[in-house]
Amino acid sequence: MAAGAPRHGLARVLSKRGVCSRTEAARWIAAGRVSVDGRIVRDPEFPIAGHGRQRIAVDGREIDEAARLYLMLNKPRGLVTTARDERSRDTVYRCFEGAQWQGQPLPWLAPVGRLDQASEGLLLFCNDPEWAARITDPQAGPDKTYHVQVDTIPDDALLAALMVGVKHEGDTLRAQSARVLRVGERNAWLEIVLDEGRNRQIRRLLAAFGIEVLRLVRVAIGELVLGDLSKGQWRWLDAEEVAALVRQSVPRG
Repeated sequence: MAAGAPRHGLARVLSKRGVCSRTEAARWIAAGRVSVDGRIVRDPEFPIAGHGRQRIAVDGREIDEAARLYLMLNKPRGLVTTARDERSRDTVYRCFEGAQWQGQPLPWLAPVGRLDQASEGLLLFCNDPEWAARITDPQAGPDKTYHVQVDTIPDDALLAALMVGVKHEGDTLRAQSARVLRVGERNAWLEIVLDEGRNRQIRRLLAAFGIEVLRLVRVAIGELVLGDLSKGQWRWLDAEEVAALVRQSVPRG
């Protein structure tokens, strides 16, 4: 290997090429399924030079850069956003059972960000880690829009307070915007827009004001809207939608 050549660990290289997740790559490597230049390698951090200088094979089949794929799912409530769940709960991958791409089983795709088990709506998947990092960057990723059913009738003071925000466990939680969509006798639907992503941000923010979330649905990421996509259904993103989400991922001044 030439001195000074950029190197990355084998597991990371497999992930970057869109073949599998980094965690799955480490499992394959430990199981002896991966070879480099014809030799089995069992170290996930085995150094690989850039520019395809070494031949990497999985189960004897040489791998190339995978075609970049991007899709959106309308995640149903009750599914966890993970490939494997230690408690054997249903995961979002149940929605892709039997799915194909170019006549073959759907290749590995990772969630872009997360929705918790009780949340619903727009969830992205791809096998492009660099694109995913742009979309999920808390300082630059596109805004996310949610429709949230709460157990109270909010007034203007509460909406303003949600935009001012609160401190919670070291995080500043706030909404970029919050407005009432409709009200019932005892509850209401709000539209809340976030310009950064923190774990369970909306639930934690509302809980700080003594408000319970009854339903939480993500309806848009940037200008990409959930639309009339049915629960549990998915569709491919087109090239313009993929590029638009990157254009909408800019550092906030």
